[in-house]
Amino acid sequence: MTEKNDTSGGTGLPASIEAAWGLRDRPVKGPKPGLTLERIVAAAVAVAASEGLAAVSMGRVAKDLGASTMSLYRYVSAKEELYLLMQEAAMGEPPPLPALEAGEGWREAISQWAWAQREMFHRNLWALRMPISGPPASPNSVAWWEQGLQALESSGLSEGDKISTILLVSGFVRNEALLMSDIAAAVAAKGVPADEVMARWERTMGRLVDPVRHPALTRLMGSGVMSEPDDPDYEFVFGLARLLDGTEALVRRRRTEGQDIKSG
Repeated sequence: MTEKNDTSGGTGLPASIEAAWGLRDRPVKGPKPGLTLERIVAAAVAVAASEGLAAVSMGRVAKDLGASTMSLYRYVSAKEELYLLMQEAAMGEPPPLPALEAGEGWREAISQWAWAQREMFHRNLWALRMPISGPPASPNSVAWWEQGLQALESSGLSEGDKISTILLVSGFVRNEALLMSDIAAAVAAKGVPADEVMARWERTMGRLVDPVRHPALTRLMGSGVMSEPDDPDYEFVFGLARLLDGTEALVRRRRTEGQDIKSG
């Protein structure tokens, strides 16, 4: 029987995460025949996908599996560990990066990395509610970080600048996906089409916005831009491009600084 907090592998990780890295064997059987770590995680993901992350509990997962709650603790020591395994399952391995030529292509590569993350979150909106407990430590989360760093390899940035860029881009991806998810949920809760929700908002704002107190909003409302057909990808495309414009400026500056040091 696997002990709850056995970290004899020396990593300080839960036993199930060590097993995911291949550092120890998974429990071969539990008190209920057929119960496995994979089935537990899949059941938890199914609950999160249908009812939201808040609905996931050891008791609820055990009930859906037809098992006792205590039997799950042979495989997962706590709900926080289950969350980590759920996230690992949702992330999967990152898709391969495009082939890059030496010194070129970092912008396209990190852009593709960002789009792949966004698609992953859109497939698993519940994962956006997952609490962040620390740096990546599971195989798939580490693989995503590894690929992000590889995408920036030809940029010439320092390792510190690379990780800062990864954090900036991944934070943008997560925030944009969460915002779009919340907006979509709010529209769905109203039970009317998104364009009608926007039309109602415009009518309301038209009554509330005062040209003297709100000159900028008045110009915005008068421009008609809020009534234009909605492109669900526009804000992501716009925001990512601006982030990468900034990163490109940093790349150029770092190269100039490097040349100045060499010439000095």
